Amino acid sequence: MSIQFKERNYSEKSAAWLEQSGTHPVLAKLFAARGVEKPEELLLELKNLIPPAQLKNCESAAKYLADAIEAGKKLLIVADYDCDGATACAVGLKGLRALGAPWNIKIDYFVPNRFTLGYGLTPEVVDLVASLPEKPDILITVDNGIASVAGVERAQQLGIEVLVTDHHLPADELPRAAWIVNPNQPDCTFPSKALAGVGVMFYVLIALRAEFRARGTFTAETQPRLENLLDLVALGTVADVASLDRNNRILVSNGIKRIKSGQMQAGIRALYIAAGKDPNRASSFDLGFTLGPRLNAAGRLADMSLGIQCLLSESFEDALRLAHELDRMNRERRTIEAGMQETALASLVDIQVGEQATLCMVNESWHQGVIGIVASRLKEKFHRPTLIFAPGEESGQPVLKGSGRSIQGFHLRDALDLVSKKHPDLILKFGGHAMAAGLTIEEDSFEEFKACFEEVAQSLMTPEVLQRQLAHDGRLDPEFIDPELGTILANEVWGQGFPAPVFVGEFEVLTQTLIQEKHLRVQLKALNSNGSSHPKSFNGIWFSRNATLPNPARLAYRVVTDHYQGVARAQLHIEALDDPL
Repeated sequence: MSIQFKERNYSEKSAAWLEQSGTHPVLAKLFAARGVEKPEELLLELKNLIPPAQLKNCESAAKYLADAIEAGKKLLIVADYDCDGATACAVGLKGLRALGAPWNIKIDYFVPNRFTLGYGLTPEVVDLVASLPEKPDILITVDNGIASVAGVERAQQLGIEVLVTDHHLPADELPRAAWIVNPNQPDCTFPSKALAGVGVMFYVLIALRAEFRARGTFTAETQPRLENLLDLVALGTVADVASLDRNNRILVSNGIKRIKSGQMQAGIRALYIAAGKDPNRASSFDLGFTLGPRLNAAGRLADMSLGIQCLLSESFEDALRLAHELDRMNRERRTIEAGMQETALASLVDIQVGEQATLCMVNESWHQGVIGIVASRLKEKFHRPTLIFAPGEESGQPVLKGSGRSIQGFHLRDALDLVSKKHPDLILKFGGHAMAAGLTIEEDSFEEFKACFEEVAQSLMTPEVLQRQLAHDGRLDPEFIDPELGTILANEVWGQGFPAPVFVGEFEVLTQTLIQEKHLRVQLKALNSNGSSHPKSFNGIWFSRNATLPNPARLAYRVVTDHYQGVARAQLHIEALDDPL
């Protein structure tokens, strides 16, 4: 599929203001193109976080927890089985134990097995936790619960109270929990709707600490340092692909700073070491593409408890042992994923993907834990909202479990909601976000669902949405392409909603060679806007491309700093090729 290059718009006034305030001229333009208007918006100190008082029910939930802790009630965290859920669980446990230390509170966690119990606080999960040797008094959901109407009802029947902390979009009916803390619930005016599940739990802890200060339990000097948990908050936020608005950038930026300074959880350090990465050079990219997948591998292939144990470990040796096991699982996950992707691509050979608005596939041999990643890969390859299904089980009955990924301009959860409204009995349950969602359907409903989903998508999407676009930041003066700029860019927080910069330029291709028969290494000479040759030349690499480039070539690229044998060099990481000049 062809790629349409599209330069990001930006306010020249904002860029000039940012530059005048001391921002690097390249960064000033980049920030302005991402909606930053004033210099103060770049201040990412913790004091600039939106106060917990603005998050609906946050302070009330804190008072509720404070009363429960003082009364010696037994608390149990019910977590989701992805990276956001795992980090939220670890943050909740570490934070509550620290804040509840004067009372030596009893708090533990439970994470449902995705293959036998499914997602969220279901009645089956409630029955299980109620039968534990020490029946909990209060369940605290993290990264789930907003859709758990039946589960909360079952808990109440068994005399267990529920506090829901979540960030997913609610359905028409809310669970009758003691309290719900969720920026996306009705009537919540919290300005940042992009908080991840781990961010919501962190906010509850901040409010709880303030409540205990008000009660005289702690002073500003003796209170637990919740900022010690920010490395976990940063990991969960980035790995969940939460939009990096200013509030989330504050959380992520401070978490990364702690990692770089060596102030991190033993589990975070262990994950870096097991992956062969240097935490001193930590970045949001590492969190999303190195640490996150290793944690998620546990939830996808086995039991996320392994990942949570790694994050909770106070011993680096124990954490490293668990991190190596997670790394092994991740390699196994990649092997399974590659096989599923190959099968999926083979089945698409005779299909004209361009004629359809969606991709919807099922295979009885596919692994339920990996379907989300395969959906993501196919979405990237074909630029279509993609749903991948695998056999599963629901209440002892065979079903199909689906995981989907979407493209910009198509709200996946809303589309599933529309399918459900048009065909009330077709989807057994669903949930998610604009860009990712999960669902369950009957075994024999796949073809009907596929047709209905395609029909809904056709009605919602325009040809413009289906056209793959590459948003870029325009031409970069070759004089700015140096190791210093690569380092400056690497030190900023980029991600969903605040994308890493991609520049476009014209180059003479001096040499091009293949590395390991799969990566294209090139030497490039920059061309000026008038086509004349600029004196500077650069090394570049295009990963996973084995076709040669035309000469000259108009390329989209990222600027990175390559450290080789102690020498820092600017390197261009090529992302795409525009039409030949």
